[in-house]
Amino acid sequence: MAKKSRTKARETQSTTPGEVGPRQPCPCGSGKRYKACHGSAGGAAAVYVGRPFEGLPSECDIVAMRELVPSATAPLTVKGTDKPVQLCTLLPMAAPAMVRDSGQLWLGLQVQHNFGDPSRDLGAVLQLAIDADEPGVVGLTDPPGVDAPRLQDLVTDTRLEVTVHDGFEFWIADVEEKDDLAAALEQANAAANPTARLTQVEAAYWTDVGTKEHLRWVMPEPEDRLLDALARLHVAGRDVIVEDARLVGMFRAHGLLAPVWDLPVGTGPEALEDPASTFAEDLGNALADESALDADQRAARSGLANRQVTIR
Repeated sequence: MAKKSRTKARETQSTTPGEVGPRQPCPCGSGKRYKACHGSAGGAAAVYVGRPFEGLPSECDIVAMRELVPSATAPLTVKGTDKPVQLCTLLPMAAPAMVRDSGQLWLGLQVQHNFGDPSRDLGAVLQLAIDADEPGVVGLTDPPGVDAPRLQDLVTDTRLEVTVHDGFEFWIADVEEKDDLAAALEQANAAANPTARLTQVEAAYWTDVGTKEHLRWVMPEPEDRLLDALARLHVAGRDVIVEDARLVGMFRAHGLLAPVWDLPVGTGPEALEDPASTFAEDLGNALADESALDADQRAARSGLANRQVTIR
């Protein structure tokens, strides 16, 4: 009886604010319990980074490309090499990196491995691609060491120029023998929802999922401040974006929030440009408001906080 009580007490023991309990899902997104993942012995917990892309140019766009956007690319300028490098959402076979016959290096964001710090994973595999002597797929079989470069250590750009593609034809744009990738290309294209990046604001993406259209907007502000500001705008009726649109919740990924709006079918990205710019101004004003939330705003904030989905 005593043993059973002690076990139950351990399982129900509370954690301090911000701490992850051993039986809770690991925040890295692996699907494992924390004690079996980054909370296990061996130093794995020290590897996990909650906001891995902080400090990188266009951090919000990188998060969107990794988690929300089907097909997009952005050129990178990298220290120590004159080889052209292209950051990609997804590569064939979800490859971490590829050295092309042309000499161009492709770096993939949507990959199978996860060693706790995606930025260090990216930096390590990019360095391997830079050092590779032959064209082909480059990947990681073991966690990168603590001395491995992070992407922040390698990239010299101050801003990324993101290009959203209708599909994955860029996979075969620089090859003569296209038949080998035809099946993979067809499968990837079929799974890619139409997506467009808005031009007047940063890291906001329209997408058409067939039965609905969405606006997904990755924002850099700290979570608490952003929730307060969105609550103020909701109560004031200034979070609608366009007529009949609705702020339905938000994703949490790599330490950032991405509010999501449901849009009427047929809206399209062009109709969002001016309203999104206006919303960005309103959001800036709401973020600057440091007064205490009133009762309605607190209720709105609670509702927004309860409609979050953690991706990573």
